[in-house]
Amino acid sequence: MRSLLILLLALAGPAFAGDVPTVPVTQYTLDNGLTVILSEDHRLPVVALEIRYLVGSAHEVEGRSGFAHLFEHLMFQGSKSFDDEYFKPFEPIGAQVNGTTNTDRTNFYERVPANYLELALWMESDRMSGLLDALTQQKLDNQRDVVKNERRQRYENTPYGMVWKYLASEPHPVGHPYHHTTIGSHKDLEAASLDDVKAFFRTYYGPANAILTLAGDFQEAEARALIERYFGPLAPGQRAEMPKAELPVLTAPKHITSTDDVKLPRIHLAWHSPAMYAEGDAALDVLSSILTDGKTSRLYKPLVYDKKVAKEVSAFQYSRALGSLYVVVVTGAPGQSVESLYTATQEALREALATPPTEDEMTRALNGWKKSFYGQVESVLSKAQMLSNYAHFTGNPDYLATDLARYTQLTGADIYRTAQQWLVPERQVRIDVVPGPQEQEVDE
Repeated sequence: MRSLLILLLALAGPAFAGDVPTVPVTQYTLDNGLTVILSEDHRLPVVALEIRYLVGSAHEVEGRSGFAHLFEHLMFQGSKSFDDEYFKPFEPIGAQVNGTTNTDRTNFYERVPANYLELALWMESDRMSGLLDALTQQKLDNQRDVVKNERRQRYENTPYGMVWKYLASEPHPVGHPYHHTTIGSHKDLEAASLDDVKAFFRTYYGPANAILTLAGDFQEAEARALIERYFGPLAPGQRAEMPKAELPVLTAPKHITSTDDVKLPRIHLAWHSPAMYAEGDAALDVLSSILTDGKTSRLYKPLVYDKKVAKEVSAFQYSRALGSLYVVVVTGAPGQSVESLYTATQEALREALATPPTEDEMTRALNGWKKSFYGQVESVLSKAQMLSNYAHFTGNPDYLATDLARYTQLTGADIYRTAQQWLVPERQVRIDVVPGPQEQEVDE
């Protein structure tokens, strides 16, 4: 019975202080500048490791777009001590391995059985220190073609896919770090030389510009020793400055129309909004739930259920470090013109934003966000990424309670005030995608 009780306690999940899950966090810095975050969790015999490089597409200069995302691919092509496909040692042990890139950062991660932590650390340290030793023109050419094909698949040949290009270029003026897409342009990718790529790596992919986070089943003393062994001797490099940009302010609405090989019109309404973790960011997250979550939500019900002018409706706060976008997306029902869809959407928006959320709406929305937080804490991989995100953008990995409070302390009046402040009709960017011949791609 005692053994069963111990097992049940181990699997019961994280401890809670009131309604806030408690997550142990230790942060320290190696002599070469590598930031390390440790969070022990012995419920399951697995460990998640994330290496976050503080470089994203916002760091790219004009004419060299797509470099950060290109390196996401090149980092899986072999390094000095393991010049082979990065995934190979992890496949037999059932590990989860991947990487992602956005405007503000690039991350690589592994979720491995606990007894393979050393393998993951060694592999990550080898590509941090030895990628350029194994980087060849052939690998660059190969991955350049892979990225160009990915761009075609995700943007050019996907219904409504090019809207992501317009959501970058239209709200942000030329020269703004967010003006171009993370995946880059065909022209810039083609122009990238091996020397260009190596210079980009030397600038951004060193210990001083990285955060290493471990979450899961490890002992701190052992983990510290392994991290020092594999990362301590590496040359530091330098910490990159985050690009600076003022939040653009539109003084008049902006409207563009794009044709695509689609059957139904779709409108996208976007507004500049507060940066990640800034005041108003969480309120707009909650507003999205109130507007579009569930059949009785403030936009879904009038557009999809009552008037039947729309087939789908969604809203989201696209949070980023230099300023966010708040986006409403509405797909028309069969037979609807884009103008009738826009008129109905504007009417529904005006009505939806005219009054504060009710107590019942707030309760449902906040319960959904609390559930999301608890889910992140349950998974060692999402927890590692969450702690790294906190360290990167707030300077404090032990930010969970503060972050959750950004949501749970909101009132309906807060949501109403924030919506009135940011979702101003005169500052709206409208992007329509309508059925018609697919537009010829105009390279960025």
